[in-house]
Amino acid sequence: MAIKSDSWIKRMSLEHKMIDPFEDRQVRAGVISYGLSSYGYDIRVADEFKVFTNVNNALIDPKNFDPRSFVDIQADTCIVPPNSFALARTIEYFRIPRDVLTVCLGKSTYARCGIIVNVTPFEPEWEGTATLEISNTTPLPAVIYANEGIAQVLFFQSDEVCEVSYADKQGKYLKQLEVTLPRI
Repeated sequence: MAIKSDSWIKRMSLEHKMIDPFEDRQVRAGVISYGLSSYGYDIRVADEFKVFTNVNNALIDPKNFDPRSFVDIQADTCIVPPNSFALARTIEYFRIPRDVLTVCLGKSTYARCGIIVNVTPFEPEWEGTATLEISNTTPLPAVIYANEGIAQVLFFQSDEVCEVSYADKQGKYLKQLEVTLPRI
C-alpha cells in the first residue's frame, strides 16, 4: 500500500469526482487552511452541527441512540462546550475507489487548542459526506469555524483491489448527505 501524492489526488478528483467540490490548491488567506496539500486533502466542516448536551439526561448508547442528547445548530461558528463534543459533516462529498483506503487526522491548528477531530477511515467504494466528531478536551468553550479546514485526509492505494468493498456490503453509512447518527 502506498500513500498517494497531490497529482494523483487532483487527477482522481477532476476526472472521477473523488472529492467534490475540489479545491486544487491550499487556501489559507484568513482561514484555517483547506484544499489540496502535498500528500493529502484538507477537508472543510459544513455549517451544520449537532452539539451534545445533558439537558434531557439522555444516555449515550450506540445501539439505541437518543436524538434528545444533542442540539442542532446551523451557523458560521459553533461553540463546543468544555469537555464535550459535537458532530458535524464535511462540505466535500467523497467517492473512494475500490483499491483505496483513507485515514483522516485532525489539523494541528485545532489540536494545539485541545480540539480533537475523529473520523473513521473511508473504506474502498464508500461515498458520501463524512460525519466528523469534534471533541473539546479543554475546560473552556471552543470555537469551530464552518467552511474552513478541520482535518486532513490521506489516501492509500493498494496494489490490488479488495475482495469485498463497502458498497458490496451495502454499508449503513453509504451515500450519507447529512450529519449521521449511530446506526445498528
